[in-house]
Amino acid sequence: MLALSSAVLLPLVLLTTPLEASAQAPLPTCASGTRQLELMAGLPERTHEVCIRPGRSTSFFFDAKLARVEVSGRERFRMLEAETGFALMATQALPDGERVPVTVSFEDGRAPARATFVLVVHPSEVEHEVLVTRQERTLASYREGEQRALEEARQCRWENARLLVECTTQVGLATLLSLKLMGKTGVPSKDIQKGLSARPGNTLTTSMARSYRSDTGHTTEDGRGLVRLAVEQELHNTRDTPWTLAGAVLVGPRGEEWKALAVWPREPIPPGRKRRVVVEVEATKAEARGTFTLKLWSQEDSGRVELFDGMTFPSR
Repeated sequence: MLALSSAVLLPLVLLTTPLEASAQAPLPTCASGTRQLELMAGLPERTHEVCIRPGRSTSFFFDAKLARVEVSGRERFRMLEAETGFALMATQALPDGERVPVTVSFEDGRAPARATFVLVVHPSEVEHEVLVTRQERTLASYREGEQRALEEARQCRWENARLLVECTTQVGLATLLSLKLMGKTGVPSKDIQKGLSARPGNTLTTSMARSYRSDTGHTTEDGRGLVRLAVEQELHNTRDTPWTLAGAVLVGPRGEEWKALAVWPREPIPPGRKRRVVVEVEATKAEARGTFTLKLWSQEDSGRVELFDGMTFPSR
């Protein structure tokens, strides 16, 4: 049998790591379009989390007139209120992961009479529009909710089975080829340790860093070529508590951001110990040029980020 060296196997491991969304972290999942929320009468009051970012606006629209809007630390926000909604934007640099309670009371006396939201400062995303409606809780809605839950459970079982088959039936080169992630130039890598620098205040230091690039052959809708970029680091946890990689964002030279498609592993780095971590993003060929900053956050403390400057990738 043909033996593959560790130098050949490593890029395969990086680019075939199962995609794990940062939804496992305490940060909420953010809607890409208009967020729609339903408030049901007769049910315990539920707190809804909404993603915000300083300097970016978020608007709430309701199907009834508002009697009052209460925002914790309101002086940190610029607000515009109307009869059936409000818009706000954080004017101060709030730390990532901070949660700001917002309570609204309705004027018409219908149930529910109030609703609570939590604005969560997200490292990379913002929900611009939130549409809120109130619904009577009927027997039909109970049955509909039960049916929806059963369907979601069936979908999850099917998806888990599909992922298990994909992960167990194809290995190494076969996986890269089947996912069309192996370009004609293979998977070039680059030692970036010397050019990499940790920001002051980081609780993680790096003793090894390599970057990888794969020309996928895929294109955007307007014809631009897409590449997969991966960063491998050996991180040393200098804290006295564990640190678990939960999410990552690659920040470009002009401040543009690419959210990680995958972060790995999910096991914590014990205090005083080292562990290899991997982050993967997708970008166009033009966007992959230049020097980047890698932003990491942990499962234990989503409000604190670790920043590494000087990140570069193989040119091809």
